[in-house]
Amino acid sequence: MAQNSNEQDKLREAFKQKDWNEIKTNDSWAVFKIMSEFVEGYERLSKIGPCVSIFGSARTKDENPHYIMAEELAFQLTQNGYGVITGGGPGIMEAGNKGAQRGGGVSVGLNIDLPFEQQGNPYIDNDKLLNFQYFFPRKVMFVKYAQGFIVLPGGFGTLDELFEAITLIQTKKIGKFPIVLVSHAYWDGLINWVKEVMLGEENNISEKDLDLLKIVDTPEEAVQEINDFYKKYMHKPNF
Repeated sequence: MAQNSNEQDKLREAFKQKDWNEIKTNDSWAVFKIMSEFVEGYERLSKIGPCVSIFGSARTKDENPHYIMAEELAFQLTQNGYGVITGGGPGIMEAGNKGAQRGGGVSVGLNIDLPFEQQGNPYIDNDKLLNFQYFFPRKVMFVKYAQGFIVLPGGFGTLDELFEAITLIQTKKIGKFPIVLVSHAYWDGLINWVKEVMLGEENNISEKDLDLLKIVDTPEEAVQEINDFYKKYMHKPNF
């Protein structure tokens, strides 16, 4: 009941009549808060070195095979010279930071202030835990300081992060960095729909866009996809 009441309060607030001065004041202060999140992110992450962003569900328990896989692939990434960036919370994010810490590599957490689920996990480097109120500065940091993306099973937030990365590469806003999906069993249904409906029936994407994604089943395969890509390119910032 408390949650429903809170949601109703938000709806009432959205429809509440506000005068121009109130709107201007609230929006102006929001701009400063947003700027501060960008500035802190740029300053704190500008020297972290080559990293891979790992996306996945906050709800995955530590006994889940996907959690175990995320920890292992993060560990293997560090052994190949990469740091790890996650959303900083529990589940797959915690597993990624845990594996990075175990491997002695850079472990970054971009935590988001949410009314449920999310709080910083204990496996993030002390100087590399950032807390965000707004999603979009956080999403910029995921992309700006990563040289690849590994996506494990997750929910709407994971899909948002996945398609954000695809869109930025497709529209050439960032370089063609590798995007690796882990688990054919989880992702094949989505990718088949993309091929059959989005491309085949509606022609809403180009066939070459499918080349932006690779699907694997093991940590070794995921890390190999990242390494194979960088046999051709030097590590470098995105933009």
